[in-house]
Amino acid sequence: MRNASNFFALMFFISAASAQNVKFCKPCEELKNLQLPDVTILLAEVKASDTIKTPNEPWNPTVIIKKPFCRVLGRISKEINFELLLPKESNGRFLMSGGGGFVGSIQNSFRDKVNEGFVTAGTDAGHEGGEDAKWAYNNMERQLNFGRLAIHRTAVVSKLVMQQFYCVAPARSYFVGCSRGGGQAMVEAQSYPEDFDGVVAGAPAFDWPAFAAKFLEDTKNNYPNPNDLKPLITNDNLKLLQNEVLKQCDQLDGSADSIINDPRKCKFNFSKLPVCPAGQAGRGCFTDQQLAAIKAVYNPLVVEGKEIYPGFPFGSEAEMGSWDTWITGTGSEIPNGPSLHYMFSTNVFKYLVFNDSTWDYSKYDFKNFASQTAYASSYLDATNTDYSAFKKRNGKIIFFHGWNDPALSAYATIKHYEGILKGDKDAGSYARLFLLPGVLHCGGGRGCDNVDWVTLIVDWVEKSKMPDQIVASKTVQGKIITKNIVHYQKQ
Repeated sequence: MRNASNFFALMFFISAASAQNVKFCKPCEELKNLQLPDVTILLAEVKASDTIKTPNEPWNPTVIIKKPFCRVLGRISKEINFELLLPKESNGRFLMSGGGGFVGSIQNSFRDKVNEGFVTAGTDAGHEGGEDAKWAYNNMERQLNFGRLAIHRTAVVSKLVMQQFYCVAPARSYFVGCSRGGGQAMVEAQSYPEDFDGVVAGAPAFDWPAFAAKFLEDTKNNYPNPNDLKPLITNDNLKLLQNEVLKQCDQLDGSADSIINDPRKCKFNFSKLPVCPAGQAGRGCFTDQQLAAIKAVYNPLVVEGKEIYPGFPFGSEAEMGSWDTWITGTGSEIPNGPSLHYMFSTNVFKYLVFNDSTWDYSKYDFKNFASQTAYASSYLDATNTDYSAFKKRNGKIIFFHGWNDPALSAYATIKHYEGILKGDKDAGSYARLFLLPGVLHCGGGRGCDNVDWVTLIVDWVEKSKMPDQIVASKTVQGKIITKNIVHYQKQ
């Protein structure tokens, strides 16, 4: 029955293509026989439609593709696995998705874009397993694939397969990612400007040792004893903290909506927080140790007089999925550590910086930080503010960041963007930054977090429609409850 189903799907695919006068150089299933250097095509199958479960993509757990397409699975070199979806009714555009965290599985957030005619692709970034970084231990090939090569090589191979299938190269190519995917977008624009015509870098992880060091500082403050990982800061503390932050700063924008439109204007007075009696801890107050740990979150990490990573903006401290998950470890249980700052920092230093699985975070003092992290930065970071090669080929890049992102500070993205503007007075013609009030990491929070980034970048590249402002919306149970107009950051 399975073979019969595939046969009828193939016949439907071919007949539909003929009706639309679409020319195919090779039938889908013949793509498995493609001879490309250092590439193995593992699967090439016709699908009349599909419902795809994506357990590793909780933001988009079920994808429904309603139109016929060709699904290709392949492997580049030893371990870069990728997926490529080629719709029967192609619009000529290639759209690649970024991954999250340490990736470790094929991630493609735009599978449903096949319904609109986009050819879409995703990769596992060259390894399996994304809950920690043990895959990188003493393995330079995996490290380089993750940091530099997997997206580039997948993009090149995907476009070659497209050309074999459709008899023509993609008319335009786009990359959209958030978190690690945002950093991947920046790597592409800086190091491989020929790969994509437009990229979107959301809440980008682009300076790995730097943000890992900031995470580590938070971890050392919240979990000073590696043998006792009980959270120092409680959820009651977070509620008290957020209430006081809103009390002092919510109405600075003229609206009491529990959202601080620009946290840079919040000059928070910590003396207003209730302090516990010496030697005691309570639900309605803060100990000196708790206050010190909280203040450190907002302050930049400075090592030997140099700022390594900025602090985090005020706001949304007690929202679900904010500090509780990322910083204090008082939210839902996560694998491999009490908080995500703990998990990422310890794994980055163990397996990407020192290659030492026994490394003890509690003993690290940040001395010689620059020299110790130089190798990791060389293949992980995308900190270059010179986008001249990307500009030369008329590329466009959109940055966005949630103001209340507890994972990666919006101030880091702002600093990078300001560096672009400082180095090129014409930067606004190809680079734009949008800051989303009340939004957490890549989404969530009380703010408007839904934006059609794909349409924005396509319209900018193909119609010269500069995104001076965007429309962001908030959806609850499938219904839009509010919208917000966000202007790009000029300075």
